[in-house]
Amino acid sequence: MSRTYRVTGINLKAAPFGERDRLLTILTREQGLLRAVAGGARQHQSRMAGRSTLFVVNDLHIVRGRSLDRITQVETITTLGKLSQNLARLTAAQYLAELTLFQAIAAQPQEELFVLLLEHLQRLESCALPQVLPSLVQGAYHLLAIAGVAPQVFSCCVRRVVIAPDALRVGFSAAHGGMILDVPTLPPSPLLTAEDIAALQELPQSDPPQLGRSPRCWLRIEKLLRTYAEYHLDKSLYSATLIDSCFHV
Repeated sequence: MSRTYRVTGINLKAAPFGERDRLLTILTREQGLLRAVAGGARQHQSRMAGRSTLFVVNDLHIVRGRSLDRITQVETITTLGKLSQNLARLTAAQYLAELTLFQAIAAQPQEELFVLLLEHLQRLESCALPQVLPSLVQGAYHLLAIAGVAPQVFSCCVRRVVIAPDALRVGFSAAHGGMILDVPTLPPSPLLTAEDIAALQELPQSDPPQLGRSPRCWLRIEKLLRTYAEYHLDKSLYSATLIDSCFHV
């Protein structure tokens, strides 16, 4: 096996390593999730400094090491610099990155996951500020879908009947897999409004969510998906702790 390899990757985590270096966690098309040392990246004049920051997409040449691989050459393909210039955008991007890290696999191609994450990060960077929260919520749903655990949003996951946007007595249960329609034998769940149901049913589409829904609605949907993701992935979304302060309404 060759000691060197080439990949295209998005920087998702960065941590100090030694006195001058950074240890990067990178999602790549070709090799899935990997960790590699960016030598000299913490030095101000280093060519590696800007290329090793979060949400930069690079073409990387990497040499295998005994314990950690090391980046030897890097060419930047695109930077998503606007994500770090606004707290709401940055929090949303870190939220999607954390969901991605929960499901990414090492040493296996991750083309579909790579393309999906990059698409939603680019949307977060380019959308108007009022659209950041709905874009985050849709991105989270799509990441759950690619992991095979997205909630049911078009029919009752207990009774298997279609739920119309104006249906009454509709709840949402992480344990049962999504929306539930008036099932008296189950523990009670918070009832969804017609706006909530319509917003949830927008999430699977490829186009961005519609304008006009209230910020309070999107905050409710985010909390439902957050609870759902933590239940099914059995992990806590630490980046979500800033959501309430970033999108306070």
